[in-house]
Amino acid sequence: MTDAKLSFKEMCAKFDVTPRTLRYYEYIELLEPEKEGRSRFYAPREVARMTLILRGRRWGFSLEEIRQWLEIYENEGTETQAQTFVELADRQLKDLRRQKDELEAAIEDLQSLRDVTAKSAG
Repeated sequence: MTDAKLSFKEMCAKFDVTPRTLRYYEYIELLEPEKEGRSRFYAPREVARMTLILRGRRWGFSLEEIRQWLEIYENEGTETQAQTFVELADRQLKDLRRQKDELEAAIEDLQSLRDVTAKSAG
Protein backbone atom coordinates (compact mmCIF):
# COMPACT_ATOMS: atom_id res chain seq x y z
CA MET A 1 0.00 0.00 0.00
CA THR A 2 1.31 3.47 -0.84
CA ASP A 3 0.98 6.55 1.33
CA ALA A 4 -1.41 8.03 -1.26
CA LYS A 5 -4.12 5.56 -0.25
CA LEU A 6 -6.43 6.17 2.67
CA SER A 7 -7.99 3.54 4.90
CA PHE A 8 -11.74 3.45 5.51
CA LYS A 9 -11.29 5.22 8.85
CA GLU A 10 -8.97 7.86 7.34
CA MET A 11 -11.44 8.51 4.53
CA CYS A 12 -14.27 9.06 7.04
CA ALA A 13 -12.09 11.42 9.07
CA LYS A 14 -10.76 13.36 6.06
CA PHE A 15 -14.26 14.12 4.78
CA ASP A 16 -16.05 14.19 8.14
CA VAL A 17 -18.59 11.57 7.07
CA THR A 18 -19.99 8.62 8.96
CA PRO A 19 -19.01 5.05 8.09
CA ARG A 20 -22.62 4.52 7.06
CA THR A 21 -22.39 7.37 4.52
CA LEU A 22 -19.15 6.06 3.06
CA ARG A 23 -20.55 2.52 2.79
CA TYR A 24 -23.69 3.89 1.12
CA TYR A 25 -21.67 5.79 -1.49
CA GLU A 26 -19.88 2.52 -2.22
CA TYR A 27 -23.16 0.63 -2.36
CA ILE A 28 -24.61 2.99 -4.98
CA GLU A 29 -21.31 2.81 -6.87
CA LEU A 30 -20.19 6.40 -6.43
CA LEU A 31 -16.95 5.08 -4.94
CA GLU A 32 -14.97 1.93 -5.72
CA PRO A 33 -12.25 1.40 -3.11
CA GLU A 34 -9.57 -1.21 -3.49
CA LYS A 35 -10.28 -4.18 -1.25
CA GLU A 36 -7.70 -6.29 0.53
CA GLY A 37 -9.55 -8.90 2.53
CA ARG A 38 -12.05 -6.99 4.65
CA SER A 39 -10.07 -3.75 4.44
CA ARG A 40 -10.82 -0.96 1.99
CA PHE A 41 -8.32 1.54 0.63
CA TYR A 42 -9.07 4.73 -1.24
CA ALA A 43 -6.67 5.85 -3.97
CA PRO A 44 -6.41 9.48 -5.14
CA ARG A 45 -9.17 8.85 -7.73
CA GLU A 46 -11.65 7.97 -4.97
CA VAL A 47 -10.54 10.92 -2.85
CA ALA A 48 -11.17 13.24 -5.82
CA ARG A 49 -14.56 11.64 -6.46
CA MET A 50 -15.51 12.07 -2.79
CA THR A 51 -14.59 15.76 -2.99
CA LEU A 52 -16.87 16.14 -6.02
CA ILE A 53 -19.67 14.17 -4.36
CA LEU A 54 -19.65 16.37 -1.28
CA ARG A 55 -19.48 19.57 -3.32
CA GLY A 56 -22.39 18.37 -5.42
CA ARG A 57 -24.43 17.58 -2.30
CA ARG A 58 -23.64 21.02 -0.84
CA TRP A 59 -24.88 22.64 -4.06
CA GLY A 60 -28.12 20.64 -3.90
CA PHE A 61 -27.53 18.02 -6.59
CA SER A 62 -29.08 14.60 -6.06
CA LEU A 63 -26.84 11.58 -5.63
CA GLU A 64 -28.23 10.22 -8.90
CA GLU A 65 -27.27 13.41 -10.74
CA ILE A 66 -23.79 13.20 -9.24
CA ARG A 67 -23.49 9.51 -10.17
CA GLN A 68 -24.51 10.21 -13.76
CA TRP A 69 -22.13 13.17 -13.99
CA LEU A 70 -19.20 11.08 -12.73
CA GLU A 71 -20.17 8.30 -15.14
CA ILE A 72 -20.02 10.74 -18.07
CA TYR A 73 -16.36 11.35 -17.26
CA GLU A 74 -15.67 7.61 -17.27
CA ASN A 75 -17.53 6.99 -20.53
CA GLU A 76 -17.23 10.19 -22.57
CA GLY A 77 -14.39 12.26 -21.15
CA THR A 78 -13.90 15.70 -19.69
CA GLU A 79 -15.39 17.82 -22.48
CA THR A 80 -18.79 16.15 -22.36
CA GLN A 81 -18.62 16.11 -18.57
CA ALA A 82 -17.91 19.86 -18.51
CA GLN A 83 -20.82 20.60 -20.85
CA THR A 84 -23.14 18.51 -18.70
CA PHE A 85 -21.92 20.27 -15.57
CA VAL A 86 -22.67 23.69 -17.04
CA GLU A 87 -26.22 22.58 -17.85
CA LEU A 88 -26.73 21.10 -14.37
CA ALA A 89 -25.19 24.17 -12.71
CA ASP A 90 -27.40 26.57 -14.68
CA ARG A 91 -30.50 24.66 -13.60
CA GLN A 92 -29.35 24.41 -9.99
CA LEU A 93 -28.39 28.09 -9.79
CA LYS A 94 -31.89 29.03 -10.97
CA ASP A 95 -33.42 26.78 -8.30
CA LEU A 96 -31.12 28.08 -5.54
CA ARG A 97 -31.95 31.69 -6.45
CA ARG A 98 -35.67 30.85 -6.27
CA GLN A 99 -35.15 29.27 -2.84
CA LYS A 100 -33.17 32.32 -1.70
CA ASP A 101 -36.01 34.64 -2.75
CA GLU A 102 -38.53 32.46 -0.88
CA LEU A 103 -36.33 32.50 2.24
CA GLU A 104 -35.91 36.26 2.10
CA ALA A 105 -39.69 36.69 1.85
CA ALA A 106 -40.25 34.32 4.78
CA ILE A 107 -37.64 36.18 6.87
CA GLU A 108 -39.30 39.52 6.14
CA ASP A 109 -42.76 38.13 7.05
CA LEU A 110 -41.49 36.59 10.28
CA GLN A 111 -39.57 39.74 11.25
CA SER A 112 -42.65 41.87 10.64
CA LEU A 113 -44.90 39.62 12.72
CA ARG A 114 -42.27 39.41 15.46
CA ASP A 115 -41.98 43.22 15.58
CA VAL A 116 -45.77 43.71 15.73
CA THR A 117 -46.05 41.08 18.46
CA ALA A 118 -43.18 42.58 20.47
CA LYS A 119 -44.83 46.04 20.38
CA SER A 120 -48.18 44.70 21.53
CA ALA A 121 -46.63 42.54 24.25
CA GLY A 122 -44.27 45.26 25.50
